[in-house]
Amino acid sequence: MSYEQLKLENQICFPLYAASRLITRAYQDDLDALGITYPQYLVLMVLWEFEEMTVNGIGEKLILNTNTITPLLKRMETQALLMRLQSKTDQRKVIITLTDKGKNLQLLASEIPFRMMSKLNSNGNEIKLEEAMELKSRLYNLIHLLESSEQKQS
Repeated sequence: MSYEQLKLENQICFPLYAASRLITRAYQDDLDALGITYPQYLVLMVLWEFEEMTVNGIGEKLILNTNTITPLLKRMETQALLMRLQSKTDQRKVIITLTDKGKNLQLLASEIPFRMMSKLNSNGNEIKLEEAMELKSRLYNLIHLLESSEQKQS
């Protein structure tokens, strides 16, 4: 009996997984130069945009559970990239804000997206900006579908 549905080439999950790993690897040199990991880069991007946010807010933006985000934030606090402060209005909430060191990384990181597009367009390979934006849009649609499905099951 053949199980076509179980062949790797017939899965949507595998190319997404492989692309995610390869993209993360492509960022590695730039992030190593900044002394941060890819998940830390994601947290920094959220904080560069919003300046301060609750732990839960960051988790929602990055689609990460609290038990995943909390140790990540603690490591970043140890690196002096951010501060964790108790909310003055609600003691149950922890507010995350950048330190000067975390803010200063923004300028250094500002060239990373351009270098990433250059990497995607090297060695005779090419992805046009419009194609990349379309892919991003389709991936966000998939994320929303999966989140909706997950919420219905809860």
